[in-house]
Amino acid sequence: QVQLVESGGGLVQAGGSLRLSCAASGSIFAINFMGWYRRAPGKQRELVAAIPSGGNTNTNYADSVKGRFTISRDNAKNTVNLQMNSLKQEDTADYYCYARGLLLDGTDFDSWGQGTQVTVSS
Repeated sequence: QVQLVESGGGLVQAGGSLRLSCAASGSIFAINFMGWYRRAPGKQRELVAAIPSGGNTNTNYADSVKGRFTISRDNAKNTVNLQMNSLKQEDTADYYCYARGLLLDGTDFDSWGQGTQVTVSS
């Protein structure tokens, strides 16, 4: 079992910044992929940013957040962060951390965090 615990959501004015963090714990051998997803009211869940194994150079972003959001991870600590700048009202959503990889017993895992709410006001 792998647990993902998110933190850092909240209420911010448009143009402001927030930093989300996610820490993975459990019987982890390796994490191959970590990402942030979001679900806005009335919309489907979408990938916001992803960072596979190999370090911070192999990142992917939704077009709507490119240039404003930055994803990073600390492989030693099994954490992933999402720095969100120049926030817009349309960024309002519940944000979820996701990770997949290998457990110590050699089996695969994929886990979701409980979600953290981000609200951007005008």
